[in-house]
Amino acid sequence: MYFDETQLNDHVLDALYDMRFDKCTPIQEKCIPPILEGRDLLGVAQTGTGKTAAYLLPILSKLDDGGYPSDAINCVIMSPTRELAQQIDQAMQGFGYYLSGVSSVAVYGGNDGNRYDQELKSFQMGADVVIATPGRLISHISLGSADLSKVSFFVLDEADRMLDMGFAEDIKMIASKLPSTCQTIMFSATMPDKIEELAKTLLKNPVEVKIAVSKPAEKIKQSAYVCYETQKIGIIKDLFRKGDLNRVIIFSGKKQKVKAINRTLQQMKINSGEMHSDLEQAERDEILYKFKSGQIDVLVATDIVARGIDIDDIAMVINFDVPHDPEDYVHRIGRTARAQRDGIAITFVAEDEIYSFKQIEKFLGREVEKAAIPEELGETPDYNAATGKSRNNRNQRGRGRDNNGKNNTKGNGRNAKGKNRKPKDNAQANAEENNIQANAEGKSAAENNQPADAAKNTRKRKPRRKPENSENAGENGEKPKRNNNASENGEKPKRNNQQRRRQQRKPGEERRQGNRQRTDRKEQKTNKPVASVPAVKQSSALTQILKKPLSWLKSLGKKKD
Repeated sequence: MYFDETQLNDHVLDALYDMRFDKCTPIQEKCIPPILEGRDLLGVAQTGTGKTAAYLLPILSKLDDGGYPSDAINCVIMSPTRELAQQIDQAMQGFGYYLSGVSSVAVYGGNDGNRYDQELKSFQMGADVVIATPGRLISHISLGSADLSKVSFFVLDEADRMLDMGFAEDIKMIASKLPSTCQTIMFSATMPDKIEELAKTLLKNPVEVKIAVSKPAEKIKQSAYVCYETQKIGIIKDLFRKGDLNRVIIFSGKKQKVKAINRTLQQMKINSGEMHSDLEQAERDEILYKFKSGQIDVLVATDIVARGIDIDDIAMVINFDVPHDPEDYVHRIGRTARAQRDGIAITFVAEDEIYSFKQIEKFLGREVEKAAIPEELGETPDYNAATGKSRNNRNQRGRGRDNNGKNNTKGNGRNAKGKNRKPKDNAQANAEENNIQANAEGKSAAENNQPADAAKNTRKRKPRRKPENSENAGENGEKPKRNNNASENGEKPKRNNQQRRRQQRKPGEERRQGNRQRTDRKEQKTNKPVASVPAVKQSSALTQILKKPLSWLKSLGKKKD
């Protein structure tokens, strides 16, 4: 379907013609007609399918046709991140190039006071389209500078991402300020239960357009390195030593890891930059501009760059860690092989990430090629031997079964007292595993005096009750313990050496030794040299008063009374 076959405004069609956009994508073909008809819409399609144009084109066309107040906010578009808000604003400038009466403003946090004043002025003059992040828009609403009572279009872009970031209550609060006649449009890359619940709350008899989450583009060459966490940097060094560094994105789920990777790359004299939420907005804009313009070869980023950011010439995507969801994997590697180009997607799979990557392969419907790491990095985990089901299980080290294949009481989810263990979160499990590994590496075999197989077995608790017979205890390999009770033959229980020494002492000797030790300690204290402190001279009058008896002092008080 071609754009000129739709009912879009001529001015919008002229802009599309200048931008050389002729044919609609599937999501645009199914969404533009119902939005022009004024229907609420729920669109489900992954990033990169043209969702921005699917809702911007019909909204701009209707605004240009007229019939909306010129001094009010007519459209509100919600974005999960500042970068996506900026990109929507840029697309708005291109699609609305020939629309003289339609204005827009991007509203997001992290700016200086001048930017905030510009936003206030745009609200007062009546911006037709407001592209905002939830937090910044709520700030304007609470200050009374943003009036949403006349909004005609309300768009939620990347709704699942906003819910994942904790904006559910903010979205509901903003929606409560909208008029009942507002047309609501929601787009999401995935369709979890929470999106369905939000759609039921906000949408009125919506048209549902679902484009199945497509598999990654065929031109993306996917591969994976099964390795230990400490080997990942070595693989990156080997990759960059072999090939071209231009246009590479390295994704990691944690911003602290992003910082560490970027520092390592810069030490390797690689022109790299980092993108995460700790940066100020001006710094994020500068880094993104440098990467788009080619001033930076490698961008190390969190998932804020995984969705919605349109950079067409990415040559390689590296997943430094495995994404939590298969959809996130598709979004990450979808940054490459855009606009009919070829691309490479590489994923580093650590030992505790094998299960997650197998779920991704199940979602893709095929097995991703496993590449061999450089020989100098050493051995790697066995991809098919891992049995853990999540990041928390950590392959059940030392739990579940012993060397003989018998059930081990330590792996049944109960402690020695029979009480259920408290579940641990990911952070606690990771910290504990790191401590366990550090302790295990720090102890040598000489200190343990145990073979490697025995070290794997779990430590047994000592029985609470003492063994009845010390000889039997010695046969079991335990130290013989004193039995307080008399044996059946009437023999006295054996006493240890300390008790024998006490019996051999003469009466009164123990007491004299104790007294002698106490007196010695007292003498040591008294014999310590005392620093000479000069005496404080007192006045003669005060000295005489202090020498008076107590009765004389009391009499002074009576005289005053």
